[in-house]
Amino acid sequence: MATYLLRRLLLGILTLVAITFIVYGLARNMPGTPLTVQLGESDPSRKLNPEDQERMQRIYGLDRPWHEGYLRWLGNVARGDLGRSFSRKQPVTALIGERIGPTFLISGTALLLTWLIGVPLGLYASARSGLADERATSLLLYVLYSFPTFVAALFLQIVFAVWLGGTSWELPLFGMSDLPADAGFAARAIDVVRHAILPVTCQTYVSLAYDSRFIKANMEEAVRQDYIRTARAKGAGPGRVLFRHAFRNTLIPLVTLLGLSLPGLIGGSVIIEQIFTWPGMGRLFFESIRERDYPTIMGLTLMFSVLTLAGQLLADLLYCLVDPDRKSTRLNSSHEW
Repeated sequence: MATYLLRRLLLGILTLVAITFIVYGLARNMPGTPLTVQLGESDPSRKLNPEDQERMQRIYGLDRPWHEGYLRWLGNVARGDLGRSFSRKQPVTALIGERIGPTFLISGTALLLTWLIGVPLGLYASARSGLADERATSLLLYVLYSFPTFVAALFLQIVFAVWLGGTSWELPLFGMSDLPADAGFAARAIDVVRHAILPVTCQTYVSLAYDSRFIKANMEEAVRQDYIRTARAKGAGPGRVLFRHAFRNTLIPLVTLLGLSLPGLIGGSVIIEQIFTWPGMGRLFFESIRERDYPTIMGLTLMFSVLTLAGQLLADLLYCLVDPDRKSTRLNSSHEW
């Protein structure tokens, strides 16, 4: 196990270097620079002289080739410094710390609701396969899965702000809270929950539709296996066959799905956070790209990459807990690779 973890750690470090190198090169070669973005937002009558432009380029590190800039950034990361945001004039780590909480509130709630509803719904669809209620549920899930999130967000805004405006069902559309900072904790908590209802709904329904269909498909494949027929021949009841035998083997792909959801848990959703102006990581990533804020782009890219690799490693380790019989096989295959 120690050798396997060491190999995965070394492979993860090489992968991080490759990802950040490519992203840094792409970011530096995008049209525009932080300097041109700031000049475009400033007074048109104000112009910088050549000396000021050279000084600003040195401040932003634009006076060096992009590969030298990457090596400098990589050296700072090795010392635990992610740099300072060009547009917000504060450390990138502080920016990430401010945005993780709001994103985790939305993504964590959506993930919890998805699994609490999706797993029973998938099992129900498997047990009722082919019946009218299962077909109606599957049709509804297909419709939800094919419905774009930005369309659903706009539709919900129309319903709960326009049609239900002025009623007790009206919900806020933008931001995380409308109350001042000195308001009571209970009042602010209720206000944040009301603001989070629509973003959580938009982020939940697509994952719910996908996960429940995913569980149903894997359950249908499992019940066709020989060990299921053997269990039925030995007199096991339908519930025992479904939960004790079939669902246990379905946990293997579910663990993979859970591990891959870790980056989205912290990364947030660019579309949803932008529509609802939710102050999360996805919106920060979008704004940093628009502003050509290279330190923030690279800090977020590094965090997302680490979370993706950590999610894959977590899924591998959870395999050992879900199905201990496959532990040696999986570790040996990874060792051979």
